[in-house]
Amino acid sequence: MSSLRPVSLVLHRVSRVLEVEFEDGSRFRLPFEYLRVHSPSAEVQGHHPDQRVVVAGKREVGIRAVEPVGHYGVRLCFDDGHDTGIYTWDILHRLGREQERNWPRYLAELEARGLSR
Repeated sequence: MSSLRPVSLVLHRVSRVLEVEFEDGSRFRLPFEYLRVHSPSAEVQGHHPDQRVVVAGKREVGIRAVEPVGHYGVRLCFDDGHDTGIYTWDILHRLGREQERNWPRYLAELEARGLSR
């Protein structure tokens, strides 16, 4: 487990962004939609890469609560009822680092399946 820890975690409800700053100085603005469709939960990721689900229709999703999970992460409780993913600090950092690559890939997956945000 990484020793990377956040120094700041701010939920911006109006702009629907979770802002996370880490000890290494990296700072990410993670849209709620992005976090929801990339949830680390088995419901989204499955138990094998072939089981991953493309989640659609989450453009307006909100986060109603951020709950600490030990000293290693948070549970994000979305207003669509999804609350089973634990976002470890490593996962949040990775999602931030890979956002520019992940987001276009997600949009392409939606388009290929005829789905919308």
